[in-house]
Amino acid sequence: MSVPVVLVHGLRTSRTMWRAQLESLERAGRTAVAVDLPGHGSRIGEPFTLDAAVDTVAVAVDEVGGGAFVGGLSLGGYVAIRHAARHPEQVRGLLAASCSTRPHRILLSGWAFGARYIVRLPDGGARLNQFFVDLALPPTGAADAGAGGFALEVTDDVLREMAAATPLEDLGRVEAPVWLVNGRLDHFRGEERRFLAACRDGRLVVVPGATHLVNLVQPARFTRVLLEALAEVEDRNGQEVSPRPFIASANAPVTEI
Repeated sequence: MSVPVVLVHGLRTSRTMWRAQLESLERAGRTAVAVDLPGHGSRIGEPFTLDAAVDTVAVAVDEVGGGAFVGGLSLGGYVAIRHAARHPEQVRGLLAASCSTRPHRILLSGWAFGARYIVRLPDGGARLNQFFVDLALPPTGAADAGAGGFALEVTDDVLREMAAATPLEDLGRVEAPVWLVNGRLDHFRGEERRFLAACRDGRLVVVPGATHLVNLVQPARFTRVLLEALAEVEDRNGQEVSPRPFIASANAPVTEI
C-alpha cells in the first residue's frame, strides 16, 4: 500500500521549496503534500511557535489519511522530529535533512542579533536575502525557494522557539525508521553521528557536492533518497516487520549517493 508523504520546509521559505520533490512523487502516483508553517508562505504574519508547527504537521497527516512518511529540512527537520516524537501513531517513516546539530543557545543568540539588524534595512533585508539565495542555489532551486515569498521577519520568533528544542531526546522516542540526510558541505551536520546514535532505527545519508539546502542544490539525488526510503518503509509494512531496535551507533556506516 502506498504511503502518503508530508514535507516540511525550512526557515524563511515555504512549501514551494519542495516543488521538485512533489512533482516527482506525483509522477510516481503518490499522495504528497507540503505545508506552510506558521509565519511562512501563505501564513506570513502569523506568530511562529514550535507547538503550532507540530500541530500543522499533525493536521496535514490527518488530512492524507492519518499516517504518512514525514520529511523536513532544517527548521522543518527539527519540527518533523518533534512531531514524530509526539505523534508516533502518525509516522510511518521520518526523513530529517540538514538538522544534525543541536540548537545551542549561544549560536541562536548570535543569529538572532544578526537577523534583527538585517530586518531594519530599508527593504527589510529582501535584497540581501535574495543575493545569498542566488549565490547558494541553482536558478531552479532559487525560484522554488522564493516562489512562496520569504518570511524575513519570522526569524526572531523561530530562533527563540528553537532554544527549547530537544532533537536528540526526541529522536530517542521516535519509533519509526529514521533517515538523516545531509549535504557533504552542510554546516549543520556537525553532530550527525550523535544524532544517528540517538535513533532507535536510523541511517545516515550524505549527499556529495550538496550544501545546506540539499533538496534544492541536488534535487534528483535527494528525491532518490526519499523514494528509496519510501520503498523500504512500504516493504517493511507489507511484510509486517517490526522496527529493528537501536541499530544505529556512532560507528555505523555512512551512505553516500
